[in-house]
Amino acid sequence: MARQPDYYEVLGVKSTASDEEIKRSYRKLALQYHPDRNPDNPEAERKFKEAAEAYDVLRDPEKRSRYDRFGHAGLGNNHHFNSAEDIFSQFSDIFADMFGFTSAGRSRTRARAGANLAYNAKLSFRQAAKGDEITLTLPRTVPCSDCKGTGAAPGTRPETCAQCGGNGQIHQRQGFFQIAMPCPVCRGQGTILKSPCPACRGQGLQEQTRELSVRIPAGVDTGSRLRLRGEGELGTNGGPPGDLFVNITVSPDKVFERQGQHLILGKEITFAQAALGDRIEVPTLDDPAHLAIQPGTQSGEILRMPGLGLPDPGRRNSTPGDLLIEVRVKTPKNLSARQIELLREFAALDEDRPMEKVRKMAKKIGKAMGID
Repeated sequence: MARQPDYYEVLGVKSTASDEEIKRSYRKLALQYHPDRNPDNPEAERKFKEAAEAYDVLRDPEKRSRYDRFGHAGLGNNHHFNSAEDIFSQFSDIFADMFGFTSAGRSRTRARAGANLAYNAKLSFRQAAKGDEITLTLPRTVPCSDCKGTGAAPGTRPETCAQCGGNGQIHQRQGFFQIAMPCPVCRGQGTILKSPCPACRGQGLQEQTRELSVRIPAGVDTGSRLRLRGEGELGTNGGPPGDLFVNITVSPDKVFERQGQHLILGKEITFAQAALGDRIEVPTLDDPAHLAIQPGTQSGEILRMPGLGLPDPGRRNSTPGDLLIEVRVKTPKNLSARQIELLREFAALDEDRPMEKVRKMAKKIGKAMGID
């Protein structure tokens, strides 16, 4: 007695394979051993049937469970195929996906999703940082209001194509199949317009302009893309509408630079402020805030104000970034005689570094420069 095949080995998958892996493997084998590709080849025909039997069992959860527990003994004889026609009939969906028609020659009119649309939105820095609601003006194809999408002039109807009988296709037999091809008379529509609609010229569609409000989340940046599902073109044959993608470009700001979710701000302070310390006002995205300058702050030093940056638009309730202030110590110009005298005295004291005298002298310089 011949050894019965292991169905997992036949399909070239593991016993833990997913349904999608099993289907993908069968499609590959069905193409490889298809009778039209292997005419008068008994071995290919055997493997074609064997692969179909394996798929018929492993695609069905109940049959697969019995097979895993009891092997072929748990299946009986109702999973065998007598001919290729039986296989084409049983798996018409598989072969329609591969070839675009069924074994009976009937074409599948598939529902198709509508086309996606793209819109380029330019935002100001503040709009992107804080979030905003913008209005987009978009063209969109909709069913013609005059003919209700039929393409026929009001008061008339599309007529059934006499060439294809309304099927939209003509059939040619090749091997086991009747191949369905678009009807050359009606161009696959199945109907003919004797009186096209003047408004849409028989297309059944019109282009309209519409306005759409879009909420821009706070923290977006140039290169961000928003996806609005179902706001694209209408689908065909009952298919869903496409999507709208909003591509964002953000204008630069005069005050802030951006580094990820952090904001960077350059701030000039005087020599006296850097030496003595001070409390200064800095701009933020909201109201101005006060920043403490510590005594001895160096030019180029980065001071951090946590939480005053930008949120992450991809995460809900994310902690905002920080505001980073780059301190730049401004060298004074056009000094008065008194300021020059004090600075020279300061320089002399600084050489010997008697710290108490230096601190007192720095305070004098600060007063002379208008800093308490």
